[in-house]
Amino acid sequence: MGRAFEYRKARKFKRWAAMAKTFTRIGKEITIATKEGGPDPDANTRLRAAIQNAKAANMPKDNIERAIKKATDKDQGDYKELVYEGYGPHGIAIIIETATDNSTRTVGNIRSYFNKHNGSLGTSGSVEFLFEHKCYLRIADDGQDIEELELELIDYGAEEVFKDEDENQIVVYGEFTSFGSLQKALDERNIEIVNSGFERIPTTTKTLNEAETEDVEKLLEKIEEDDDVQNVFHTMV
Repeated sequence: MGRAFEYRKARKFKRWAAMAKTFTRIGKEITIATKEGGPDPDANTRLRAAIQNAKAANMPKDNIERAIKKATDKDQGDYKELVYEGYGPHGIAIIIETATDNSTRTVGNIRSYFNKHNGSLGTSGSVEFLFEHKCYLRIADDGQDIEELELELIDYGAEEVFKDEDENQIVVYGEFTSFGSLQKALDERNIEIVNSGFERIPTTTKTLNEAETEDVEKLLEKIEEDDDVQNVFHTMV
């Protein structure tokens, strides 16, 4: 179990499945993936991953089909995927991934959240260097030999393979750019992917006292409530 595992265990912000308006966020990801690579999940790795995540979150089939259909609607504007960076209170670095049809609205909202909670919105690259961009794929733990599986997947970009006892799953971690090759390798071995995605793992973290942690969590909660926000990453332990 490496640093990626410890990071996931220590994260203070909510996971996708626990975030408000989960279906809206996943539906947006499905729509973006469909516009980007077409409506066939067999030929569109990003869409296939989004559908897997939707099923893992118990998203109804009708919602999934509606999100795919929405991508073909001529009246549907394109979503832009934008990343914002900044510092929260007490020097905590924060990265925010968004998908928006109105970037002016989104940046205005994000800036206001930082300002109201003693933080500051930074420029591109201002905190990104403090994080490593990784992909992960979670599969059911059916008693596979972890070391053997890791050896098989190393050539496809796997960096860590470990058991998540809490979820009874095996987690495969790799570089951000290795997602497609790892997904294909698991598919070729008929190993079902439960869910997958991307993480920005901090290279350094900061421990705060209870009062300071509460200050940061108030900002994180406000950011996560925004409909344009897809994911939030930070350096607080």
